[in-house]
Amino acid sequence: MSPAAIIAPSILSADFAALGKVCSDTIDHGASWLHVDIMDGHFVPNITFGAPVVTKIRPHVKRPTTAYGTGTFDCHMMIAEPKKWVKDFQKAGCDLYCFHYEAAVNSTAAENPADKSTSKTSPEEMIRYVHEQKMLAGIAIKPETPVDVLWNILDSPDKEEVPDMVLVMTVHPGFGGQKFMASELPKVKALRDRYPDLNIEVDGGLSGATVDQAAEAGANVIVAGSAVFGAKDPADVISKLRSAVETKQKL
Repeated sequence: MSPAAIIAPSILSADFAALGKVCSDTIDHGASWLHVDIMDGHFVPNITFGAPVVTKIRPHVKRPTTAYGTGTFDCHMMIAEPKKWVKDFQKAGCDLYCFHYEAAVNSTAAENPADKSTSKTSPEEMIRYVHEQKMLAGIAIKPETPVDVLWNILDSPDKEEVPDMVLVMTVHPGFGGQKFMASELPKVKALRDRYPDLNIEVDGGLSGATVDQAAEAGANVIVAGSAVFGAKDPADVISKLRSAVETKQKL
């Protein structure tokens, strides 16, 4: 059986002047998770927000009672030093800490912003560390990164070093509103063929016009920003995105 269809609207497209209420309303409209885009101006050229904002919006959304449950804060860490911020985001209310493979292979093992450690971390070490902080661990890849870099990680005999989700970017990370890159869907299909029970997320350019392609490739976690927050009826959009995934899963 395929993993459940999960719709995770990206709050980067929400009204920041009323962010707490918007987050609460979005869950009430039928969203499964909230996708929280964290950008540091180094790993990607844009800057968004950090743990203090997550702390402020967390009380507006009930914490999930089970792993992957409704209300999950899916924090997409587009940052150069992902290990430094794990504890801060755990304290802020993050449920799923999704870091980039490309950052993990080039960053330090420093465990807080003041840590000056120059020793290196690794994707496996990052996943274990996130799990030690009692969060789910996700690993993301950019369009230019081949999917086969993940095989050894996903096949690890040590389950503490295996991610709970893989995120395949269908745009170049750093900015919202980009055009969907269907060229990335073979990565999704390769993941689904090898790992039928894995949560596979796609992020970038997802809407009613593109979700069928992503779902057919095997994605079950759909991130949508402007398609949801720019809609007159967000609940209808969320329902249609979920239905698209569930329909493809039945085929």
